[in-house]
Amino acid sequence: MHKKILLILGHPDKNTFNGALAEAYETAALAAGAEVRRLNLGELKFDPVLWLGYKKIQTLEPDLLQAQKDIQWAEHLVIIYPTWWSTMPALFKGFFDRLLLPGFAFNFRARSPFWDKRLTGKSARLIVTMDGPALFYKIYLGNPGHKIMKYGILKFCGIKPVKITSLYSVKNRSDRTKRKWLKKISKLGAKTV
Repeated sequence: MHKKILLILGHPDKNTFNGALAEAYETAALAAGAEVRRLNLGELKFDPVLWLGYKKIQTLEPDLLQAQKDIQWAEHLVIIYPTWWSTMPALFKGFFDRLLLPGFAFNFRARSPFWDKRLTGKSARLIVTMDGPALFYKIYLGNPGHKIMKYGILKFCGIKPVKITSLYSVKNRSDRTKRKWLKKISKLGAKTV
């Protein structure tokens, strides 16, 4: 299916369970013959604050320019990140604020409520961890972070389908369960080609 994969580790610290998930996915995808490029959020150098909104676009740092090239190159995005305060880490949100700009990810239309999606033809897989239980996140909160990523960010820019793999109550899980999850993510990586 997909050969050009951009793997984005959205946890600022790659030495975490999220980092292990990224390694498992990448290793399996490469073994299956995919081309994989990887971005580790914590290694990128950029200001995450969009200081003036779209009134004046800040000059993109070299790491963000490369990230845009990697997104254009990719057929499939795999994004692995933790849920903090019901959504993504602040640094990861800042990455999207600075990166997915008008002219690159979308274009507003003059005198219209509609917009042009500039990243069509790409698909995505979200692999999302959280320490909270599934029922609380799904029923009580209504999947806020999942909705923001899927509809408010990726589909807004034309990326679809967007599939989500959620791993709940991570901090309370046994090492055995975590090993099973790593195997599950490896199988997803192996299926991408």
